Amino acid sequence: MLTAVADQNSIFSTLIKTGLKTEFGKEHHFEKIKTHEDYVKNVPIREYEDFKVYIEKLKQGKQNILWKGFPIYFAKTSGTTSGIKYIPITKDSIPNHINTARNALLCYMAQTGKSQFANGKMIFLSGSPELERVGGIPTGRLSGIVNHHVPRYLRSNQLPSFETNCIEDWEEKLSKIVDETLKEDMTLISGIPPWIQMYFDELEKKTGKKIKDIFPRFTVLVQGGVNFEPYKAKLFESIGKKIDTIELYPASEGFFAFQDSQCLPTSNSISAASWLLMHSKKPIPPVFC
Repeated sequence: MLTAVADQNSIFSTLIKTGLKTEFGKEHHFEKIKTHEDYVKNVPIREYEDFKVYIEKLKQGKQNILWKGFPIYFAKTSGTTSGIKYIPITKDSIPNHINTARNALLCYMAQTGKSQFANGKMIFLSGSPELERVGGIPTGRLSGIVNHHVPRYLRSNQLPSFETNCIEDWEEKLSKIVDETLKEDMTLISGIPPWIQMYFDELEKKTGKKIKDIFPRFTVLVQGGVNFEPYKAKLFESIGKKIDTIELYPASEGFFAFQDSQCLPTSNSISAASWLLMHSKKPIPPVFC
């Protein structure tokens, strides 16, 4: 990535410039921040609990708190600490979640020359797209929010149906997904590995066949959200053959990476500096491949 450093410097400057006018930016002296070192000095590492005061202000309808204007969604996540978290998603950040997933598929096509899967049916195992309101802000799981933004050119190939996706009970939903997809020409299956495995188990139980025999043109498995290694052998055993996989690193805070020698995408509006600060207790020099 020849432009990685330039990409990140440009995004960093844009984020700081926009953040200047927010409450968070004023409290942390964004006007003094010109470099990554300045950022480290002015914005200490913190946990979600330390952001709650800002989130509560957003719930009260206040604007220009963490980012300009008002968030269009809250992504609701349990994460690994602090219980339920509400992560603001803004008009500026939602394209990061959508476009980086698209870029992962386009990158795969460009590198492998394989594009036939785009002509078949694709399933995105996700949370319910039905959203509640918290402080007047539409709120739900990230995968459910993203479901509202699937590009139009993929809608006709996307499964399951919206109605099935809205089923809250997982066992009922899984059964309906199997019924909807069993006779379809599935070419791409996407989700977190344990959900995919449960889907495969139900298909095998219903048909007595390996996945490769149920879906002969299934050639791409897209997965992320958890460590793939504990699930890898069992998934391929269920499929009955090795197929290509694309690993993603999406998070409610932003879509940070997709599998391209496992690089960070450096021009997708996410600053690696801020991500590293969120996830590290000590400074880590960003490395781009």
